Amino acid sequence: MAVYTQIGAEDMAALIAEFGVGELVSAKGIAEGVSNSNWLLETTGANGSGARFILTMYEFRIEIEHLPYFLSLLDHLAAKGCPVPRTIHDRAGALYRMRGDKALALIEFLPGISVSEPTPAQARAVGKALAQLHLASADFPGTRANGMGLAEWQRLFDACGADGLAAINPALAAIVADHLPGIAAAWPTDLPRSVIHADLFPDNVLMLGDKVTGLIDFYFACNDLMAYDVAVTHAAWCFDASGSTFRADLSAALLEGYESLRPLLPQERAALPLLAQGAALRFTSTRAYDWLNTPADALVMRKDPMAFARRLQFYAANPAIFDKGVFA
Repeated sequence: MAVYTQIGAEDMAALIAEFGVGELVSAKGIAEGVSNSNWLLETTGANGSGARFILTMYEFRIEIEHLPYFLSLLDHLAAKGCPVPRTIHDRAGALYRMRGDKALALIEFLPGISVSEPTPAQARAVGKALAQLHLASADFPGTRANGMGLAEWQRLFDACGADGLAAINPALAAIVADHLPGIAAAWPTDLPRSVIHADLFPDNVLMLGDKVTGLIDFYFACNDLMAYDVAVTHAAWCFDASGSTFRADLSAALLEGYESLRPLLPQERAALPLLAQGAALRFTSTRAYDWLNTPADALVMRKDPMAFARRLQFYAANPAIFDKGVFA
């Protein structure tokens, strides 16, 4: 989430009037994230009792033709009881509206906060919520390929160039060169698939205490390996922010929570060390590209690519953390 495009007060009020959610009271830009412009909105509500929403303008990395998949998925999962925000359709029933050549969608606001120092109980709840998402999406009719797969990691690293990677950190180019070919060569293709979130970081999970109240930001969702989604979530939750310290207690709790609803197959667990390396490399690639290409005047916080390069090195050196006996 970020704000790349400004919308004036009068234009914002006119836009929100098209959704039948009352009159606009306030709109506040949200700085976190890197891909879209986002605002927290307050309105008078359809019945005058007040309401809050998230408005998203899709800036890059998201093709407009994929929006029906993302937004219909939210409605599908919410109807299945997952803690997911509904899409607010406009008065004509449309999932999104256009402003010039950019699409905007209005999403239900859910209560809760994103935790910065998760507890094992919170990690367990997130693992369980991820498994619930995978199971609930089994009959979702939409399909979408993973646009952030291996080929895209390579493209982003190539776009950064060796000099660009070295400008971020002198060791980064060598880390990528040492790990990317082997990961690509061994990447599994025959594990169970479903809709995956693919970006379930702590800032995309809302919690009240130990309860997950919201899974948000589904704009990387796609049909891919469920175990890869577990690996992405593991990489996002089980280290400190710098990627320097691994939290074994969070790792055990997250996997236990997931398997309380959907036990991993033996071949999925065996693949987790490689999938986790891939997950770390994926976020190294996007962070490196964004580090070099984020506009200087954007209201956005750049994120350190080395935090995931360190995770990559840890996973490569410690595959046994995913052995079943570690969590027995």
